Amino acid sequence: MDISPPRRVTRTYTQRLVADPERVFPLLCPVREADWLKDWDPISVWSESGVAEPDCVFTTSSREGEAIWFVTSHAPDVGEIEMLTITPGVTACKLVIRLAATATGTDAVVTYSYTSLGPAGDTFIDGFTDEYYDQFMRDWERRLNHYLATGQMLRDEHG
Repeated sequence: MDISPPRRVTRTYTQRLVADPERVFPLLCPVREADWLKDWDPISVWSESGVAEPDCVFTTSSREGEAIWFVTSHAPDVGEIEMLTITPGVTACKLVIRLAATATGTDAVVTYSYTSLGPAGDTFIDGFTDEYYDQFMRDWERRLNHYLATGQMLRDEHG
């Protein structure tokens, strides 16, 4: 048995969204994200309801390989969703999103915590910098706000 200290990185960002949590929460779903997130295309989704729910499982592909996602907590009444994702041989990740109503809409606190599962994971973690994460979250926030305001996916490359 090989026991090692984890190589881990955790990043948190607060998105400012232009709708109330009741409108935002259903969009945090492997199926509904395809409505607003460019290039989001899960391979398979296993769900009783057809959307995110406790124990929903889905798979996605990326340059690191196929990832398996598991919804560990789904609490629309308090605006919290938690998922685990494993990219075999690369990373294990916990994603937690907590929504809170504000005077102008919703704050979405988005936390990704990645643990390396080997050399490929070490490379991934090295690239998961503060700058990368801020850019990733700002793009996600911009795309979600566009969808919330217009009901349409933002399809442009830069604006």
